Amino acid sequence: MSEANKGYFTEENSAEVVVSRIADTTEPRLAEIVGAVTRHLHAAVKEIEPTQEEWLAAVMFLTETGHTCDDWRQEFILLSDVFGVSMLVDAINNRKPSGASESTVLGPFHVPDVPELEMGSNICLDGKGHPMLIKGRILNTDGEPLSGVKIDVWQTNDDGFYDVQQKGIQPDFNLRGVFRTGDDGVYTFWGAKPRFYPIPDDGPVGKLLASLGRHPFRPAHLHYILEAEGYETLITHIFDPDDDYIHSDAVFGVKESLLAKFDLIEDPERIAKEHPDGPFYEVVNDFVLAPKT
Repeated sequence: MSEANKGYFTEENSAEVVVSRIADTTEPRLAEIVGAVTRHLHAAVKEIEPTQEEWLAAVMFLTETGHTCDDWRQEFILLSDVFGVSMLVDAINNRKPSGASESTVLGPFHVPDVPELEMGSNICLDGKGHPMLIKGRILNTDGEPLSGVKIDVWQTNDDGFYDVQQKGIQPDFNLRGVFRTGDDGVYTFWGAKPRFYPIPDDGPVGKLLASLGRHPFRPAHLHYILEAEGYETLITHIFDPDDDYIHSDAVFGVKESLLAKFDLIEDPERIAKEHPDGPFYEVVNDFVLAPKT
């Protein structure tokens, strides 16, 4: 019988000894996960060689992270976000066939049961910010338009806040809407040009970012959830490529394929046709849904 199986712990065989204690009756996937985490954690500790004080500081950081969580805030998800783990898990679970639109993280501000609106409606209920026309098509991987696609959209206002962050200031369901495509697969609605905003940085994760010389900002974007029968649900964003933080998203949510042009329309003919009150921004972006397998 090996030393590891006897359970004699040494610096050299530490991970093997711990993993060997997992019972044969353990659910196989749990055993695989705990084994892998144990091996990588022990390898990291051996590489870092932390002092007792450093290890205690790590434990206290995790303790503070847990104490910061409540019914409205999940600091551990935020921690996962800023390490890029949330995006990695999303990528692993949303591998797409060639040509299909890429996904990104959902974010914490989605609201269920948003009212369904007529195509072309304005989701900016308070009329603030720079008007923006958002339009495009929903297609399959063969380039054919998809009808009956449920499009759930939401965004920040011009100050970088979602409606749920400013109860009593913004109207309920401000800058949110649900639409359904017709036979042509076209979608179109009006909103307001979104703005960059910070993730919550008043807790332990924010302190960690500051210690690492990292900022807490996300670049301006619009959120989408696209659902259609027979197709994989797509959770994604489109981003303003000219945003100051487009190359340094605090949660690593930006993908090159999700960049969309935010064009300022100043042509008098277009203004007269689309928005008589003056210049507006326009975003044209198609989405391609992957079939269910």
